Amino acid sequence: MEPKKDIATLAGGCFWCMEAVFDQLTGVETVESGYSGGHIPNPTYRQVCSEATGHAEVVHISFNPALISYRDLLNIFFSVHDPTTLNRQGNDVGTSYRSAIFYHSDEQKAVVDEVIRDLAAQKLWPDPIVTEIKKFEAFYMAEDYHQEYFANNAGQPYCRAVVAPKVAKFRQHYFERLKK
Repeated sequence: MEPKKDIATLAGGCFWCMEAVFDQLTGVETVESGYSGGHIPNPTYRQVCSEATGHAEVVHISFNPALISYRDLLNIFFSVHDPTTLNRQGNDVGTSYRSAIFYHSDEQKAVVDEVIRDLAAQKLWPDPIVTEIKKFEAFYMAEDYHQEYFANNAGQPYCRAVVAPKVAKFRQHYFERLKK
């Protein structure tokens, strides 16, 4: 019997960073970089970067909930980006780099609400969480060269300066959750 799979769609800035993190987790089957939350079908990277489509760069994660829960994915998501900056992550600025969760069911929405409520109560950040919470409508896969970008381009300057330190910090903090 095939193990049960679920989907999470998350936007935390550059999808190269998010994909590089979530790819490494036990229980995560696939991570695809792409676009969600906009108003035109099948946008290109250039269109999304123009800020005219309304899309965010996202990762579309297929996972086995018997091995990793949606709540765990959300907790990791909130630990690897800044959910308090509106439409930016570091030097990446614009609505395409916003923090967003595109929930796939009422159950996922309830977990999102609980996690955000818990994080807000912990006062981990000096500013409030501004992560957009929106019902999932569509996912559009990014161009092939964006898939597994960090794995295939670790020496690229952006990857060395931005992605690699984020991945290293993640690996240190979540070592026990990494695929063997």
